[in-house]
Amino acid sequence: MENPNLLILLIILPPLLGLIINGILGKRFDNKLVSAIAVLGVGIPFLAILTLFIQSLGEEQAITIQLFEWFKLSDFSVNIAYQIDSLSIIFGLVITGVGLLIHIYSIGYMHGDRSYYRFFAYMNLFIFMMLNLVLANNYILTFLGWEGVGLSSYLLIGFWYEKKFPGVGINSTSGAANKAFIVNRIGDFGFLVAIFFIYMTFQSFEYSAINETVAKHQNIYANSSIIFIICLMLFLACTGKSAQLPLAVWLPDAMAGPTSVSALIHAATMVTAGVYLIARNSLLFSLSTAASEIVLLFGVMTALFGAISALSQTDIKKVLAYSTVSQLGFMFAALGVGAYGVAVFHVVTHAFFKALLFLGSGSVIHAMHGQQDIKQMGGLKKYMPHTYRTFLIGTLAISGIPFFSGFFSKDEIMWNVFNHNHLIFYVLLLIAAFFTSFYMFRLLYLTFHGKERFDTKHIKPHESPKSITIPLQILAVLSAIGGFVGIPYALGFWFSDHPNLFENYLEPTFELLKAGHHSEVHAVEYLLMLLTIVLAVSAWFWARNKYSRYQKDIFVEKELKRNIFYKISWNKFYLDNIYNYFIINPLLSISDKVIYKFFDKKIFDGILHASAKSAEFLGNRIKKIQTGYIPHYLMFMTIGILIFLFILLMYVI
Repeated sequence: MENPNLLILLIILPPLLGLIINGILGKRFDNKLVSAIAVLGVGIPFLAILTLFIQSLGEEQAITIQLFEWFKLSDFSVNIAYQIDSLSIIFGLVITGVGLLIHIYSIGYMHGDRSYYRFFAYMNLFIFMMLNLVLANNYILTFLGWEGVGLSSYLLIGFWYEKKFPGVGINSTSGAANKAFIVNRIGDFGFLVAIFFIYMTFQSFEYSAINETVAKHQNIYANSSIIFIICLMLFLACTGKSAQLPLAVWLPDAMAGPTSVSALIHAATMVTAGVYLIARNSLLFSLSTAASEIVLLFGVMTALFGAISALSQTDIKKVLAYSTVSQLGFMFAALGVGAYGVAVFHVVTHAFFKALLFLGSGSVIHAMHGQQDIKQMGGLKKYMPHTYRTFLIGTLAISGIPFFSGFFSKDEIMWNVFNHNHLIFYVLLLIAAFFTSFYMFRLLYLTFHGKERFDTKHIKPHESPKSITIPLQILAVLSAIGGFVGIPYALGFWFSDHPNLFENYLEPTFELLKAGHHSEVHAVEYLLMLLTIVLAVSAWFWARNKYSRYQKDIFVEKELKRNIFYKISWNKFYLDNIYNYFIINPLLSISDKVIYKFFDKKIFDGILHASAKSAEFLGNRIKKIQTGYIPHYLMFMTIGILIFLFILLMYVI
């Protein structure tokens, strides 16, 4: 590669400078200047990573770029160093490419906000930390980015901190931000434990050194308890960042932030950090069958949980939030069966269509003057034709309709799970895929079709400005054709021996995990593919017949009374309620009754009050010495001198 050191600086520094300049001076700048600085902070890294991508084509060796030594203690040292390989380049392209479009979108969406400069400073901080996470060559720098992403997501989710946001156990955006931050700390604990065990085992923090050691001693480490513990702790970290069960509760409430934040955090970047971490440690997970089975189990459970929960939601962004939870479950299912490249491919396609859907929902909310309840929408197709067409493409892609991007990646996941003899898990993923198509077309028809269910006299929907619609159109194109870079062998073998360009590009990263030779018999795969298509289309037509001409309000209360499945979906399996009842409320009760009222008020305050009373008592007694009579003072002085002389005499004797 040519000038990799310069390119890495062009990747890392611009978002950091954007953060510093806008964060410190942005309040004095015009909004156009703030926007330009922020967009350049993402656009320059995108061009630099694109250059690295072009230069890396045909190269199989990863390179490490060390900028400087971070700190050193005896023989222990950590460097600010970055690893450039196909995996880090793919994630870097997604982060900066989709992030750039979201930044451009935000110019129109956040127009007129009183903290415009602060928003873009936080956005640049997020990009900077995310790039450190995926480009780092060691666990410590990855953890720095991991924690930085958590901080910036907290700032962005709670950006409108004064806004009310009703949820289970929260009532404001600041509450939603706190919830996301606290839940992610549980996962971060797992990451820290994993790092400690990794250093104890390998005496190194660098990915390349650890992989080299593991590759040489696979017989020793295969299914060993230490590898299982490391993988389990890494997966715990991933359940936090990537909203897997049981830590999936924070992501839907994170919709309290601006819609462009939802698109950035929950489509292309933060929530995929867990997928990246397991893919980066694929060699370790491949040596722990038990850990991989756990990843598969929780991935499938999360996919089904998210899909069922999304079926009944009436907040346009919450439908997409639970959809994200479900799609992340699909990715982890792929990781669990060792299809790491397929999981990363779904990360890319998901970034396209989910960013498109989130930004499309933002366009709708913008036109509806902040309204997010699809019960109060309908008939928006004629008012917002560009938004509708792009939203339709995103819906087709996520539903797995041929030959949109989601069709290729989701079908590959389903096939890999089936091919690894996990029939029950395959059936559960099939059900989740069916529900995905249903709830997405339900959302489409209730939002854009039928008669208007809003006050047409006071609300006049209109198409969004070009700063919003142009990113939508670009993402729509990517959602429509992006999947063709990952054509599965069964569909493309007739014109090429290696039709899957995406898999070919990632192969050097997973070279120690090469899959077996592709089967020449594809009848079963074709049948399963046909089954998936039939179910997706059936769900589409079911939603169309049920909701396309929906003219009255959706009376959720009636459904809740007569349909137990709907009740479970509406309450999201009561997961938040379970946490509140068994964990949060008992902790609050202990904090109030035991720690505050007993220890704090009675014990600690009692000790302080007792010491104060004692000082007061002694003071009242000692103050009587101050009589104001000089003879008394001379007497006390004489007594004191005599006592001092007596002590001195005793010491000498």
